[in-house]
Amino acid sequence: MAEAHQAVAFQFTVTPDGIDLQLSREVLKHIYLSGVTSWKKRAIRFKVNQSINQSINHLSIYLSICLSVCLSVRPSVREFMTVQTQTVLSAILFATGLWLSFIFLLRYILKALLSYHSWIFESHGKMSFSTKVWLSLVKLLSGRRPLLYSFQASLPHLPYLESVRPLLDDEQYKQMEIVANDFKKDPAPKFQKHLKLKSWWSTNYVSDWWEEYIYLRGRDPIMVNSNFYTMDLLYVIPTHRQAARAGNVVHAMLQYRRKLERGELTPLRALGIVPMCSFQYERMFNTTRIPGIETDFVQHLKDRKHLVVYHRGRFFKVWLYYGGRHLWPSELELQFQRILDDKSEPQPGEIKLPSLTAGNRVPWARARLKYFTEGINQASLEAIETAAFFLTLDDEAHGYDPENIRSLDLYAKSLLHGKCYDRWFDKSFTLIVYKNGKIGVNTEHSWADSPIIGHMWEYVLATDCFHLGYTAEGHCKGDINKSLATPTRLQWDIPKEIIEGSYLIAKGIANDVDFHGCLFNEFGKGLIKKCRTSPDAFIQLALQLAHYRDKGEFCLTYESSMTRMFREGRTETVRSCTCESTAFVRAMEDESTTQRLALFKKAADKHQNMYRLAMTGAGIDRHLFCLYIVSKVMGIDSPFLKQVLSEPWRLSTSQTPQQQLNLIDIQKFPKYVGAGGGFGPVADDGYGVSYIIVDENLITFHISSKFSSPETDSFRFGQNIRQAMLDIKALFNLKEKKM
Repeated sequence: MAEAHQAVAFQFTVTPDGIDLQLSREVLKHIYLSGVTSWKKRAIRFKVNQSINQSINHLSIYLSICLSVCLSVRPSVREFMTVQTQTVLSAILFATGLWLSFIFLLRYILKALLSYHSWIFESHGKMSFSTKVWLSLVKLLSGRRPLLYSFQASLPHLPYLESVRPLLDDEQYKQMEIVANDFKKDPAPKFQKHLKLKSWWSTNYVSDWWEEYIYLRGRDPIMVNSNFYTMDLLYVIPTHRQAARAGNVVHAMLQYRRKLERGELTPLRALGIVPMCSFQYERMFNTTRIPGIETDFVQHLKDRKHLVVYHRGRFFKVWLYYGGRHLWPSELELQFQRILDDKSEPQPGEIKLPSLTAGNRVPWARARLKYFTEGINQASLEAIETAAFFLTLDDEAHGYDPENIRSLDLYAKSLLHGKCYDRWFDKSFTLIVYKNGKIGVNTEHSWADSPIIGHMWEYVLATDCFHLGYTAEGHCKGDINKSLATPTRLQWDIPKEIIEGSYLIAKGIANDVDFHGCLFNEFGKGLIKKCRTSPDAFIQLALQLAHYRDKGEFCLTYESSMTRMFREGRTETVRSCTCESTAFVRAMEDESTTQRLALFKKAADKHQNMYRLAMTGAGIDRHLFCLYIVSKVMGIDSPFLKQVLSEPWRLSTSQTPQQQLNLIDIQKFPKYVGAGGGFGPVADDGYGVSYIIVDENLITFHISSKFSSPETDSFRFGQNIRQAMLDIKALFNLKEKKM
């Protein structure tokens, strides 16, 4: 997804202390720090876990008490204890120890079972005997109603030349073979040794370095380049009252946060059995990315009782609790309406203050150190950075309008960058509520990937529309408590000149974004499944065909795949441009070819197998990335790794997950479907494409590129995607006619 931009652009400098005969001291230091971070996370989870660990905590305390009692009993007292009493006490201690051993044994048995991945490679609808036995055992050990973090401790720890062959001519490929083979001989074994050591010491040998070097060390603006957006329901606006919509949505988010903190959300499970890692949910709320000179860091706090609202250039602090409870939707509506009705003017420098978070990171870090470390500026910035999340009451109206072909484009651009000064891009997410009642979210990428915010968003939309609801007049339901303290204006003393530079940089980036939202409603996953093809493979091959028609060439293609079957797993890259896909595309453009359908199926099978490999930890890009980190730390130059990590992804793609919670029956309520989300262009001369398979008859594409590139045009690419989808469908229609 958006990480593809940083994956080829990150740079950092490390000066090694030296290299001994076996291991680099500098690499060992990095490995040690990674392990410390992992163990700190485990300690935090140990305190708040609501599942198996909690039971172990209670039993451990109980065992400690029993041992203390036994040890504190003096010999003189033991003489007066009957043999029967001593036997009972010994039995209690033995049984408790046996029970604890049994719990830990079950955990490690489950961990071993979850390391089995052969099930994912089996044909749809077919299941081997070994997989059936495996599923039964996992189901037996998982319990009936596991909580969100129940499986965390049981999750397992986590062919380049083939992928570049279709992009290189014979001479280039031969040269790449030489470079790759040289790397394999030396220094790859040295780097691998360090990574193996890191995998033993840390929870996940990729994720902490991925967060640090791909996200937090990036010094370019995160607006457009990293942050991504999520849209509202496509067809429905449950109320056109801005304050009311904000009231319901904020209340639903607070309900979700409470379930999250208590671990009451059901963990996602493939096949309804295999658990996905839940660690990314932990930093959804109360989280801010803090700028630094060399690197940023993610600040995550405990339960926060306020949020900060931005409206027409002014900041307001709103308390979310009253009398020890969450504010009701009607009470939140009142507070937000008070802000909308407030006629006060912005203070000097206040209007464009958020643009500091939209520009380059170093100027923002320096300004923060110089102007925001004391007085009213420090207090106001602290209110923003410690808030549960950030809310913008936008003064524009957006959403999908069938009569306006550009409506989705403008809606997407507004969510992605807005005016460059009306979203706080450093917050874990900014909720945007438009004046017509439409909503959306802009998400900072370092703390989590899109399925995580999508999970919360599904809960919020379903709760808003089907549980909380609105009155006939469009207001939130419930009584109004007018005794609530009014929202508080944040105070600032800011020189305008510190803001203008960041604003101009952000404005230049935003103006260059060429966006197109494409609703493909000729068919959806229903027809694709009838073709006995993976919907994702079908769309990826359509993208390859569309790109070839659009630019007349093939390119390195990035598709994001999740690796959450591993503990603290995030993503892996699927390199969608393959020898098989290029052969299919060429056949589609050659009218004399009669084997198009066979080539399509071969390419689709190849893609599906690659996706499965990526999901099960057999991808290559994250491992190559970690090898590159080790090479930089050790001060050993690797031409192979340098070339691999500098290759541009001119087509970056991602599928937005749908119906993770199944809270809305879209067959019964077809208008209540989400529009998905998207991200900014990855390469200066390439495309970013996010797609969501909405239902049986709708697929949405969010396409981004840059106006400054003469080679790209987002609307044109959307038309090419549409035609490619129809042309591939026609292959199956022809076959049906022959039969």
